[in-house]
Amino acid sequence: MDLSELRTAGWLIGVMVEARGDRGPTRRFYAIGQPDRARAEWKAVDHAMAEGAVASSPVGGLEPVHAVTPLSVHRMRLLGLRADAVQALGSRWPRWLPHTTRED
Repeated sequence: MDLSELRTAGWLIGVMVEARGDRGPTRRFYAIGQPDRARAEWKAVDHAMAEGAVASSPVGGLEPVHAVTPLSVHRMRLLGLRADAVQALGSRWPRWLPHTTRED
């Protein structure tokens, strides 16, 4: 693998969303093909708002919007994620992510 494939090309973002039918806010994960962390967070929030209301304060000790980990070019390729694209990953902790990064 080329070292250029290890640079940050995107972000995995967790957003606390209260979707219709949920018992309360749950964290939804989004893979964002944007190397700028702040832009990736906003893009994740924009997509999360389509699922429900985004929490405005921490829920159960978890921040409403959390940049979980950067994504390398290699990881984006494995996910099939293009630059500037958004991939909703659901509410389960991504299996490919080590649990040492887990905050809950």
